[in-house]
Amino acid sequence: MTAQPRTILDRIGNTSLIALRRLRPAHGARILLKLENENPTGSMKDRMALAMIEAAEADGRLRPGGSVVEYTGGSTGVSLSLVCAVKGYPLDIVTSDAFAQEKLDHMRLLGASLHIVESDSGRMTERLTKDMIERARIIAEAKGSFWTDQMKNRDQIAAYHGMADEIWRQTEGRIDGFVQSVGTAASLRGISERLRHHHDAIRIVAVEPAESPVLSGGLSGAHKIDGIGAGYVVPLWQEIIADGIERVSTEEATVMAFRLAHEEGLFAGTSTGANVIAALRLAEELGPDATIVTVMCDTGMKYLKSFGARLAANA
Repeated sequence: MTAQPRTILDRIGNTSLIALRRLRPAHGARILLKLENENPTGSMKDRMALAMIEAAEADGRLRPGGSVVEYTGGSTGVSLSLVCAVKGYPLDIVTSDAFAQEKLDHMRLLGASLHIVESDSGRMTERLTKDMIERARIIAEAKGSFWTDQMKNRDQIAAYHGMADEIWRQTEGRIDGFVQSVGTAASLRGISERLRHHHDAIRIVAVEPAESPVLSGGLSGAHKIDGIGAGYVVPLWQEIIADGIERVSTEEATVMAFRLAHEEGLFAGTSTGANVIAALRLAEELGPDATIVTVMCDTGMKYLKSFGARLAANA
């Protein structure tokens, strides 16, 4: 008999990998999408949230009866809310009105206490990121909570090593390129490190918002791609991680998210749209004999209100 999961946390990982059928260049590489929407909260962040909490439990930073605090644009907060709900830890989340209301509601439903930092007209900026970090630091100090501090926390990288091993097995080692957008940089760093352990010739491409292209030497700016583009060079970023950096605008990412739904039946968020645009560019460069993997970071169900407003405006 197949062993049954002990909790919902045992359902994290081992997600599917599928090929895009219509959204590919006529003479370009095959593009495979890692369906991280299959995780319990519909996001790849479930992997890193579990890794950060379990590492802290193992070394005593988080003890029974303890509490947790984090700053987040949403998906990390939802994932931490799930993990803390299952494990019984009170959770304080510092977030903002700049992020999808669906994510904020999901965190509350899972039992998290939210602290909202106001944004500049609903846009992600460097100042907003740093204001959220400072608020989380104050709360952690006042309550004696374990602060996961995702921008600096290296425990999450191991979770993405595991994701890379899944990709390697699923492609049977036939992978020529990997594309991923950069938030904390942990997923790109962890996956690329492990893929290069298997085969060091894989081409790695990072993706950032065109409105805030700080990794590629541009100026910090405001954008609306949830979960990526902190507005400054994040601590986990290393220039050696990527062979190239692609800039994708909020508008381009949103249009591609809609195309994925219409043409592939894949309902994803804007960070996934950005990933696919960058993967298509790399596909043309590498040619028809190559295979590229990128990530469906989360489900579009997290963005129903903003996507619905766009549909209504275009009706």
